[in-house]
Amino acid sequence: MKLVVGLGNPGNAYRNHRHNAGFMAIDALHARHLGSEWREKYGGLFARAVVLGHDVGLLKPLTFMNLSGRAVVKAVQGLGVKPVEILVAHDELELAYGELRAKQGGGHGGHNGLRDISATVGADYARLRLGIGRPAAGPVDAYVLSGFNRDEGATLEALLDRAVDVMEVAIAQGIDAAIARTVNPRAKR
Repeated sequence: MKLVVGLGNPGNAYRNHRHNAGFMAIDALHARHLGSEWREKYGGLFARAVVLGHDVGLLKPLTFMNLSGRAVVKAVQGLGVKPVEILVAHDELELAYGELRAKQGGGHGGHNGLRDISATVGADYARLRLGIGRPAAGPVDAYVLSGFNRDEGATLEALLDRAVDVMEVAIAQGIDAAIARTVNPRAKR
């Protein structure tokens, strides 16, 4: 991976929402590997980090979730990366809270951020899906734009640590190793 993108919505009003799980994961990767200072570039906040010996660009689009592809395509053009060299971390309704799944390519599954990225750079990029679960009742939009409950909040840091572990595997060993890691979480790095 040469570009890791975390999806979310910019601004303090959205900071701790479920929909910002991708921002949270990339922030945790940035912190663990002492990334460079975030700066506005490519329509987002951009930094660099050396992850297990690999130089990686980190991007948090500031275009809001539904227009994430605008920032990603600018970064792809500016950095000269191919879609297969991109890993996108995002929230996933179809996985129970706390589950992680890595995958290569595929559809957007109704996720508007992925839909926009696929429309701008194609669908061949890798994804790290961070499970946020589905609401028991009520509209999905209100659920994803709300904060984690008390039980989830108590385990969020551990979830983000595991997400960083998987991103490290994807960066250092490739997406297939990351997929194996999320299918079998006890697999060694």
